[in-house]
Amino acid sequence: MTHNLTQCRLLVNKAVAAGAKALFLPEASDYIASSPAETISLALPTSKSPFILGLQQEASKHNLAINVGIHEPADDGKKVKNSLIWISSTGEIAHRYQKLHLFDVDIPNGPILKESDSVDAGSAVLPPFDSVLGKVGLMICFDLRFATLSTRLRDLGAQILTYPSAFTVPTGEAGHWEGLLRARAIENQSFIVAAAQVGRHGGKRVSYGHSMIVDPWGRILAEAGGLEDWEAKEGEPELITANVDLGMLEKTRREMPLVPRRDVVDVVER
Repeated sequence: MTHNLTQCRLLVNKAVAAGAKALFLPEASDYIASSPAETISLALPTSKSPFILGLQQEASKHNLAINVGIHEPADDGKKVKNSLIWISSTGEIAHRYQKLHLFDVDIPNGPILKESDSVDAGSAVLPPFDSVLGKVGLMICFDLRFATLSTRLRDLGAQILTYPSAFTVPTGEAGHWEGLLRARAIENQSFIVAAAQVGRHGGKRVSYGHSMIVDPWGRILAEAGGLEDWEAKEGEPELITANVDLGMLEKTRREMPLVPRRDVVDVVER
């Protein structure tokens, strides 16, 4: 976690130098463990985590909001929460979302991952909240595959949707990452901010990378590199930036209104 905090501090400095108003960091920025048992053993409450306390100090010092994915102990102590917190520019934890959809998969010629072995799923949608950039709706990684969650956040007023991730290489190379991010942007006419882990985490775990910012028209405004770029840069963290133009968002929504037929599509017959 000490190394990860150092990497995050480098990104804070880059963000400040670029004039950014908020910094979005990936899912599980504090650590990615080698086993479910290690995942649980490393989790600390935010009030005792040197990683979180360090980022709170950075946020306050630089007047910079920070959105970061972390692990927290579950209420029963037997598992953890996969959380996404919003640290305000004053250093306070202002908002917290717990990942709803857990990543339990067996990918041919790829990793077998069962997040539910060590993680408790969340049970509630966090309503969008005001930020320096606009109204933000928080989601995490595997939530990307469930369009109704992003639609719900859009209905509640979200203008910016987040998907911090540790995406797998096979699904990323298959086009799922870019395709789904652009689809969520287009169908919700919202900005997408998807900060992604990249590189090797020890053992067989590898993350795809390609952090991305997408506008409400589905255009990629900025994209970071993948594994090869990470290796070429010897693990130096990469920052991408883009302007969140809410005027463009409102123009898109005004010129192409998307009004779903709730009376039809939301009816479930059993």
